[in-house]
Amino acid sequence: MVSPPSVRAVVVTWNGAHLLPACLDSLLAQHVPGGMETLVVDNGSTDGTVALLAERYPTVTVVEAGRNLGFAGGAARGTEGFDGEFVVLLNNDARFEPGAVAALVAHARRPGAERVGAVTATVLLDEDRRPPRVNSTGLEVTRRGTGQDRDWLVPRGQESRAEQVFGFCGAAALLRVAALREVGTFDPWLFLYYEDTDLSWRLRAAGWDVHHEPAAVALHRHAASSDAGSPLFRYQNTRNSLVVVGRHAPAAVLARSWGRQVLGAVRAALAAGLRDPLVRARVRGLRDAARRLPRTLQERRRIWAGAAVPRAEVARLLVAPPRGGRA
Repeated sequence: MVSPPSVRAVVVTWNGAHLLPACLDSLLAQHVPGGMETLVVDNGSTDGTVALLAERYPTVTVVEAGRNLGFAGGAARGTEGFDGEFVVLLNNDARFEPGAVAALVAHARRPGAERVGAVTATVLLDEDRRPPRVNSTGLEVTRRGTGQDRDWLVPRGQESRAEQVFGFCGAAALLRVAALREVGTFDPWLFLYYEDTDLSWRLRAAGWDVHHEPAAVALHRHAASSDAGSPLFRYQNTRNSLVVVGRHAPAAVLARSWGRQVLGAVRAALAAGLRDPLVRARVRGLRDAARRLPRTLQERRRIWAGAAVPRAEVARLLVAPPRGGRA
């Protein structure tokens, strides 16, 4: 019998046929001890994605979701049924440099790393600029409840050297399957944005660490697969940030987060008017987060009642308010 591969690379896509070749070519060029399979979750694309995959990438496994599950739902689907060691995530608008996956795996397999649940890559902005600018070396959570990319827009070579980081960036990272079995995978309800922050909180609560591996480099066409200035982004970002903070953060951080979001909505409405699409999206995000609050608080009690690491201890990793990146 042939042993199953030790690594599964998961790419989630929706109408991203123009992005996939660079992404998949970079994955298929990786050499990983123990082998790697590549799986694409297609979220009901209508741009010929499935035909492209069948014609040009016959060795890639394709899961046709039939509808748009968002990144969270697609990534959760992509991790299902895999019994190997690691799942590697790569955005469809990103590509790995040679040796990146091997570097992630080597980090996770090194002695003393048995409780490292995720290893996040060095993600650079894929742009014509010298030196390149950093997109992310992992996720930080601030004392106002926001998530942000560590080292956002820092010139390459000046990024943080700290190995420990609060969370992983879902654009390019490795997840240990044993950790996912313990804490669960991505929450499909979150759909888009803050799903990696939520999973990072759950890893931390269960006593898993998250590390950054500088030698694993990915180039990311930031927001090429989603519009960060769209009503969809504003709605999902507003709603999900409040839900994730409600599930995990200390009460003072939760209060500051709600206050910041409500004040931001009021200021936006005064500046642009209530009919502005972005204002309406922000208000809907607040409304839906508020409606969900009883369920969110139940999840909060369940997750942290059995936590291996107290919330207060995890909260020591929170940093000063955001400089940019995620809102």
